[in-house]
Amino acid sequence: MSNPVPINKKTISILGCGWFGLELAKKLVQKGHIVKGSSTTMEKLPLLATYHIRPFLVDIKKDTAHYDPDFFKTDLLFICIPPKRNTSEQSDFYSKIEQIVNAAIKNQIKQVLFISSTAVYGDTNEEVTELSIPQPETASGKAMLRTEQLLHDQKEFTSTIIRFAGLVGPQRHPGRFFAGKTHVPNGKAPINLIHLNDCVGLSMAILENENFGYTFNACAPDHPSKQVFYTLATINAQLSPPLFVDELLSWKKVSTVHSHLLNYNYLVSDWINWLKDEN
Repeated sequence: MSNPVPINKKTISILGCGWFGLELAKKLVQKGHIVKGSSTTMEKLPLLATYHIRPFLVDIKKDTAHYDPDFFKTDLLFICIPPKRNTSEQSDFYSKIEQIVNAAIKNQIKQVLFISSTAVYGDTNEEVTELSIPQPETASGKAMLRTEQLLHDQKEFTSTIIRFAGLVGPQRHPGRFFAGKTHVPNGKAPINLIHLNDCVGLSMAILENENFGYTFNACAPDHPSKQVFYTLATINAQLSPPLFVDELLSWKKVSTVHSHLLNYNYLVSDWINWLKDEN
């Protein structure tokens, strides 16, 4: 069966076809778009081609860049590469993004969508929305915020920021996160998570509604406590349950004020019921 041709068929390049990027690329192909996908390793390119994604080797480092210029000949560019957790490599990440920005400008790309993280918000003991002032506490959160600012400063294209909460889904079952651990602090803190299916679904909603130029928090609206959710998740995975300290220290609850723009309903909006369905 041939793929349906969307009314507004686009060429879309996805820089980083990893855990999220590959699933997004597959969905875009299903919708009939022309999709270019990148990997830093030759070994992955045949996999991309299997899903009718046009494969490109794109290897951008701090001081060097190797890629086929055709990858950046596109209507939209998704940047789906996270910074390394290693603090010493945060400046390298910013340099990579600068090279990507230059390539986007050179090829007159009009729309750039950057996958960021809710790590740009610190644990401020309150609900945070896109209107909250980011106060990142981790090196990766600071790198993400700095990148967001770089993209927003560009006048040659429109930047859209999608801040993913903690990622859950295939190969990332939450039951493995704290299995067997003891004296885990902050047990009463609310969780902020999003399922892979909603990462893709929300991104598709932005594209289909053409809601470009905004910052979107991407986090399920359900926030059970860490001790309740992760204990059940570990039991669900048939692993040794963790032991949490029954306390509330620093926390945040990620919400959104821009959801009305998308009219998007989360596929996983009740984490306890989702765990039950996983059995």
